[in-house]
Amino acid sequence: MNVRYAALLTLLVFANLPGNAFGQTECPGIHVKILDIRNSTGTVACALFESPAGFPSEFLHSATNVMIIKIRKSQARCDFMDIPPGTYAMVVIHDENMNGKLDTNVLGIPAEGYGFSNDAKKWLGTPAFSAASFSYDGQNVDLTMSLHY
Repeated sequence: MNVRYAALLTLLVFANLPGNAFGQTECPGIHVKILDIRNSTGTVACALFESPAGFPSEFLHSATNVMIIKIRKSQARCDFMDIPPGTYAMVVIHDENMNGKLDTNVLGIPAEGYGFSNDAKKWLGTPAFSAASFSYDGQNVDLTMSLHY
């Protein structure tokens, strides 16, 4: 009989633990896992835009939030917390030489890795904000973004 009560008590305790006891966050946000990073040199910059203004090239001046992450074992993750609901677009760059910008060759073609939310692409130039935009309702959102070199 005591074993049953102990098991029931244990079940009730675990059922009432807060979500963060199991690795979940209480604070909703936009969580971005970056894939296909070619090496661990430099940093990854994640820029979250709430409008087309400055998207994507002026991320240091125009983005709503910018996060610079050190790459570990060719992996990186950006977590944007306390973001109000709305429409957003994201750009991620692999800043291998850590100069704060996406380097290009003489033809203007990126020499470092880059990616956009929705894996938005444009044949020449960069995609429009609308192609990369996504709705955020204020709850947890997990995005996966691949870099292109």
